[in-house]
Amino acid sequence: MATIRLFRHYIPMAYVLLGMLEALAFVLAFHAGVEIRFWNADPATVEKVLPIFPKAMVFAAALILSMGAMGLYQRHTRDGFEGLLLRTLAAFALSLLPLALIFYFAPGLYLGRGALALAYLLSLLAVALLRAIFLRVSDQSLLKRRVLVLGTGKKAAMIRGYRRASDMPGLNILGYVRMGDKDENIEREAIIELDRPLPEFVREHDIDELVVAVDDRRRRLPVQALLDCKMSGIEVVDLLSFFEREMGEVKLDILDPSWLFLSDGFQRGALRAYGKRLFDVTATLLMMPFMLPLMGLVALAVYLESGCRGPVLYYQTRVGENGKPFRIVKFRSMSVDAEKNGAQWASEGDSRITRVGHVIRKVRLDELPQLFNILKGDMSFVGPRPERPEFVEKLEKKIPYYGERHRVKPGLTGWAQISYQYGASDEDAFRKHQYDLYYVKNYSLLLDLLILVQTAEVVLMGKGAH
Repeated sequence: MATIRLFRHYIPMAYVLLGMLEALAFVLAFHAGVEIRFWNADPATVEKVLPIFPKAMVFAAALILSMGAMGLYQRHTRDGFEGLLLRTLAAFALSLLPLALIFYFAPGLYLGRGALALAYLLSLLAVALLRAIFLRVSDQSLLKRRVLVLGTGKKAAMIRGYRRASDMPGLNILGYVRMGDKDENIEREAIIELDRPLPEFVREHDIDELVVAVDDRRRRLPVQALLDCKMSGIEVVDLLSFFEREMGEVKLDILDPSWLFLSDGFQRGALRAYGKRLFDVTATLLMMPFMLPLMGLVALAVYLESGCRGPVLYYQTRVGENGKPFRIVKFRSMSVDAEKNGAQWASEGDSRITRVGHVIRKVRLDELPQLFNILKGDMSFVGPRPERPEFVEKLEKKIPYYGERHRVKPGLTGWAQISYQYGASDEDAFRKHQYDLYYVKNYSLLLDLLILVQTAEVVLMGKGAH
C-alpha cells in the first residue's frame, strides 16, 4: 500500500483515494436525495432548495470529518465489515451535530428533513458498497507493497513481531535475507537463501522496497548491490525510517543519534509558531460558548458529590515547553487526599477516583478547564501530554531523549494519546514517548488537524481512560 507524505506525515494512498470516492458518493447521494424528494414538486418549491451543490459539499464535508473522527480512515483499524458498519452508523449520527450548527448559523443551507433523510440513506448504501469492495481489494497481495527485509537478527525480528499483530496491512513481506547477523531470530521458513545477486533477485520478484534491518551494518552489507537497486528505482530504507512511516513512531530501542540530526524534521520558525498559536486561540474562543455550560454542569456535579465542601478544581505543576513549569487546571476527579502518599500515576480501577470522576475521566470532561491553559499560552491543543516534574526527573534517566518532548508546547491531546493506551508505568511512558518524538519531529498544522479529528474517537469510545 503506497503512502504519500504531506507536511512530513505519512498517509496511505489507498485511504486518500477511499476518502475521495466516499466524498464523491456523498455529493451524488445528496443530489439523488433531492431529486427523489422533489420529483413531482412544482417549480416554485424546487427553486427554494437551489443551489444544490454548496449544500451537497457541506453535507459531504460533515460526513467525511465524522467518519475520520470515528477512525474509519486509520490503517490500523482491525474491525471487520460489521464493525466498520457500526462505526459508520455512529459517524452518521455524529455528523448531525456539525450539520445542526451549520444550519443554525447558515439557515440558507438547510434542505429539509425528507431530502436529508434520503441523502443519509443513499450515503449509507454507498459506504457499505465501497467499504465491501475496499476490504476485498485491499486484502489482495497484488495490491500490497512487496518488501524484502535484509537481516535475520534482532532488528529484523521487530518487523516479524509487528506483522504477526497485523499492524502493517498494506505490506507483503516476501522474506528475510541472511546478512551475516550474529544471532538469528527469524523462523527458518521465512528466511530466503539468495542463489543469485541481490539486484537480479529483486527484479525477478518485483520487489518494491528493501528494508535494511541488519544488527551490525559493518558485517557484509552489500553496498554495491544496494546502490544498484537504488539506481534501478527500488526504494531502500533503514529500519528506523521504515517504522516511522508504517507505525508513526520513532523506535527508541534502535535509535542512533546520527539519525536524529541527519533525517528531515524538527523544523522550527516564527511563522510556524505564530500559526499554531493563532489556531489555538481561535479554536478555543470558538469552543468556549459551547463548553462553558458543560463546564458548569461538571463543576456542579463535582461540588455536590463532595458534600458542597471540597474544591471543584484541581491545580498541579507540570513541565511545559523548554522545561518551564506551569500550573495545569482540571476538574477534581479524585478524593481530596488522593496524594497523601506522594505523586503516583492513576491506574485502572484506582480507588482514589470518585464516582463523578469515573464518568468525567471516561469522556475527558475533567480536562476542559485546560482550555484556559491554552488561552494563557502554557499549552496547545495538540502536543505531548505534560508530565509532573517528579515523573519527568525519573523518566529522563530511564528513557533516551525524553527531554526532547519539551521542545514544543504540551497539548490537551496528542499523537501518543490517539496511538497508545493510557500510560500508567515506565514501560507505557517509553512506548508513548516514541509517538511523542514522532510528533515533535514531524508536527504541522495538518498533523494537528488529523489528531484533533481522531481524538473524537478516543473520547466517544472511551479509549485508554483511567
